[in-house]
Amino acid sequence: MENRVVDGNVKWMQEERAEVVDGKVDWKGRKALKHKHGGMKVSLLVLAAIAMENMATLSLAVNFVSYFNGIMHYELADAANMVTNYMGVSYILSIVVAVLADTWIGRYRCVVISGFFESLGLSLLTIEAHMRSLKPDICNVYVKNADCEKLSGKQEAFLLISLYLLAFGSSGLKASLPSHGADQFDERDPKEAMQMSSFFNSLLLAVCIGGAVSLTFNVYIQDHNGWDWGFGISTVAILLATIIFAFGLPLYRIHLPNTKNGIIQIIQVYIAAIRNRNLPLPEDPMELYEIEQDKEAAVEVEYQPHTDTFRFLDKAAIQRKSDVQDEKQEASNPWKLCRVTQVENAKIILSMLPIFCCSIIMTLCLAQLQTFSVQQGSTMDTSITKHFNIPPASLPIIPVAFLIIIIPFYDRICVPFLRKLTGIPTGITHLQRIGVGLILSSISMAIAAIIEVKRKGVARDNNMLDALPVKQPLPLTIFWLSFQYFVFGIADMFTYVGLLEFFYSEAPKGLKSTSTCFLWCSMAIGYFLSSMLVKIVNTATKNITASGGWLAGNNINRNHLNLFFLFLSILSFINFSVYLFVSKRYKYRSQHPVVISGNSED
Repeated sequence: MENRVVDGNVKWMQEERAEVVDGKVDWKGRKALKHKHGGMKVSLLVLAAIAMENMATLSLAVNFVSYFNGIMHYELADAANMVTNYMGVSYILSIVVAVLADTWIGRYRCVVISGFFESLGLSLLTIEAHMRSLKPDICNVYVKNADCEKLSGKQEAFLLISLYLLAFGSSGLKASLPSHGADQFDERDPKEAMQMSSFFNSLLLAVCIGGAVSLTFNVYIQDHNGWDWGFGISTVAILLATIIFAFGLPLYRIHLPNTKNGIIQIIQVYIAAIRNRNLPLPEDPMELYEIEQDKEAAVEVEYQPHTDTFRFLDKAAIQRKSDVQDEKQEASNPWKLCRVTQVENAKIILSMLPIFCCSIIMTLCLAQLQTFSVQQGSTMDTSITKHFNIPPASLPIIPVAFLIIIIPFYDRICVPFLRKLTGIPTGITHLQRIGVGLILSSISMAIAAIIEVKRKGVARDNNMLDALPVKQPLPLTIFWLSFQYFVFGIADMFTYVGLLEFFYSEAPKGLKSTSTCFLWCSMAIGYFLSSMLVKIVNTATKNITASGGWLAGNNINRNHLNLFFLFLSILSFINFSVYLFVSKRYKYRSQHPVVISGNSED
């Protein structure tokens, strides 16, 4: 009888242990249980929040140029730079917010706080768009020699504060929502690992669905009911997204902040290597510092074997006599002495850097589709029927709608077919997928240059070079621009999703949660470079063009946007060639098991 009771207790304890999710807690700090917390159903709340956040912000990214140019009276090039600077700040801040979320406030709180700041920024933009005292008097900037009032200092300050509060809030949601959604699954459970893969596919689908609503409904409201209504609807969408997300608190698996952040550990390697730069490297790599096996068994750690690449970083693991004494006392300074595994992780990040750099140019091209291509559309015939016109800012709905169809097709049909041919679980490698997108982006810019030549030719032939955008459309349908958007949409699916997968799979264990932000950082640099490139191009071509620069002034029919697109196409092709060189030399990291805490008996 006693044996049955003991066996029953042991079985119950084993079942309870199987239900516990390691490293995750519930909202009260108790251990998270699989049958109560997380899973695919709970992740739907995260996906809904992602869709609504994209619904609120995508229309701004593609239509902000019209607002800054037509309402706030910035010149076209300055308006485009305002948008790219805003986008760049939003993406670059995601790295900072990700570190804060992982080491201090946690991802759940980060999402809620970020939602508050984003809704605050949108609320202020709504107020400014509604109140006449906060914006210049109405004036048509497209009329030749029009002397339109500029923003005053206080008006511009109000605009910039609102804009960058929005950027800060958006960066927090980008940094925390995807990783919090992934926290709802256990990678070590085969069933939940498959569900996690479905979650990431669904994430891109949610972004596209939210974007489709934003590019149609939101843009229509902005253009026909006013920007105050447009900003107001975006504010409500963000508030609803935050409330929907917060509603799932009792059901979430919550990742506890970890003070040992992976980015800090990578920085420690470089600092230690610089400090030890004058020390000779040992001939035997076994003399480099690594924790002992018995210590490994006491804590969950990652182990990476030594490699002969980037040997200068090995100096971070050279042990001095004082370091050996400190190790015995378990007080070694990580800013002076690092583990071999820590050094190898730094090498992995360094080897990923060329791939990271090659992804920047594509975002530079994306910025032009979000700015100048919208202005192209404003000069063209936007009518679909006699009573309905498509807003130029809604043009990106073409690749978004296509992605909504192609993502499930690619995931369910193309990948299994390619898997049979290549034997690779993902069909093609991450680097191959990125490369396909990069060459397509070059083709997209070449198509954009050809279409712009045709558009300007129509304007010249019909004596409409000085025609007013929107009010005097060219006899050329706006759907000619769909070709460049269509090709770039396919490039987007290949490169950006490929980059997410690449960074996540190749990043060290301590950087898994922030690895998605590497993509945002790449995009941020691309947007900033776009702003710089527009100014450089205008300065370089100021004295060789009648318009005062390829992109100068507000009259897009008089400038040389076609040459700028052609330049970007050539630049993208050169970038693709460099990518082929560096990707062929990249060696994928070897996957090594993690030693889990506890005794082997467990």
